[in-house]
Order: sequence, then C-alpha cells, then structure tokens
Amino acid sequence: MFAQVAGTWKTIDDDTNEAKSYVQLSESNGSLSGKIVKLLKSAPDRKCDNCPDARKGQPLMNMVIIENMKLKDGFYQDGKILDPEKGKWYTCKMWLKEGDSNVLVVRGYIGMFYRTQYWYRVQ
Repeated sequence: MFAQVAGTWKTIDDDTNEAKSYVQLSESNGSLSGKIVKLLKSAPDRKCDNCPDARKGQPLMNMVIIENMKLKDGFYQDGKILDPEKGKWYTCKMWLKEGDSNVLVVRGYIGMFYRTQYWYRVQ
C-alpha cells in the first residue's frame, strides 16, 4: 500500500501558488517518511533558519520533513510534518485524492486547526 504514495511529489507554495520543492516519500520498517530532494524557489544550499531541534541551521536539501506516517483506515497518519518556513511540527494525515492517484492531499494539524495542501506526483 505504501507503494501508492512512494516516489517524488511537487509541493506548492501556499502564498504564491508556485511550485516550491520536491519531496521524496519512502517506506522503511512499516512507516512512511519524506525528505526534500529539490528546491525550486530558493538556492540549493539554503539552510533552515527557523527549524527546531538539530535541524536548525542545517541545509534544507535532503532534510527529513515527514516522519512516522502509518497506513491506518485508508489514510497515512499518526506521523508528523515539518514546515521549515515556520519552524513548526504538525500532526499529519495524507491520502491520495479520490479519482486521481497523481494528487496527494497533505493535511497538517495543530489541535483542531488544520491546513491542507495538494502535492503533485513527479513523473
């Protein structure tokens, strides 16, 4: 089932609606994780100035921003996603858009509030 979302996805900037980065999703030991593999709007050596923990000041390239997603009830959930711009971790839920396996719905939560993004499969 992980094979359905494994691969590279193009993220879209919430503010400008422009392509922002490529994130590679992969499965290991029964959980899904994702890392940035290409920056489309900024320099490839850009660092994460706002990141928490050991990621602060580290390059965005190859940074793991999605951790511990598990497939449960048809959704990838129970993991977390990092917004490097804001430097915050969010609870995460992901699923393929109904009728279009090339669109991944990514929803980050803080409490009852959430933000939804649509990521597009890179062919």
